[in-house]
Amino acid sequence: MDKVIVVVGPTGVGKSAIGLKIAETLNSEIISGDSIQIYRQLDIGSAKMNTDEMNGIKHYLIDEKDLKQSYNVMEFQNEARRIMADIHARGKTPLIVGGTGLYIKAVLYDYEFQYEDNNEAFMKEHEKYSNDELYSMLLDADIESTKKIHKNNRKRVLRALFMASVGEKKSEIISKQKAQPIYDVFIVGCTLERHKLYERINQRVDLMIKSGLKKELEKLNEIENIWTYQGMQGIGYREWKDYFLSDKSENQVIEDIKKHSRQFAKRQYTWFNNQMDMRWYDMENELVVNSIMKDIEKWRNSNVE
Repeated sequence: MDKVIVVVGPTGVGKSAIGLKIAETLNSEIISGDSIQIYRQLDIGSAKMNTDEMNGIKHYLIDEKDLKQSYNVMEFQNEARRIMADIHARGKTPLIVGGTGLYIKAVLYDYEFQYEDNNEAFMKEHEKYSNDELYSMLLDADIESTKKIHKNNRKRVLRALFMASVGEKKSEIISKQKAQPIYDVFIVGCTLERHKLYERINQRVDLMIKSGLKKELEKLNEIENIWTYQGMQGIGYREWKDYFLSDKSENQVIEDIKKHSRQFAKRQYTWFNNQMDMRWYDMENELVVNSIMKDIEKWRNSNVE
């Protein structure tokens, strides 16, 4: 199988810096696994690297979408795999860096997604139904899916209903998938002691404010219907909605961004520990890069168990 290196971890832990050092050492190229950095104009709040910070390393799936466009896991899977095939063809090892766990797992494992070209019409047609009514429909259409979807998770219930309506039940698609990696993957997990990570998150948010996050949002707020756009639902952006449209103070916004970032980091740890086979590396260790590169070299030479 083709080899792929992945760098993951909670928000604010330092994934981008570690990924860059690995890419520089291996002469590799980086695929962003972040669902917000794909959007142009979302720079400071998404902690996006600028061109100078990339140090000449080629980065993909950054600044490729207009804010009005949607973006989903199936699209990421297709694009990332296409890019990886090109990188492999040129004799290099692709490097995925990011924190959107579902996106990354969808690329690495044998997940199949059904094309949802009629999804929008289906969703509109079912707006009038309550959560209980939709769940009742799903019980009839795909009872196996109801065992894993809560009735109040309207989005997932609707998606499962849609999939059943176009010919193949979500539960049937999942049953066909072995949930096995389709690449030879080395996953670098970046970690810090919890209190140190939270301190770093708080400091990063303060730096975003100093770097002009509020001005970035003031420009975005001038765009019609901006708060309905998918990219604006990310942490660092969605918290500003009530500042511009209601009575939330700037200090409240800042504190909410910090709080939501810390909560997200905690969820990320849980997700990665439960969903992916990875090696954790302490970002406080001065020799962490040397340790990572040593393990990667063993893996590349197939000398690890």
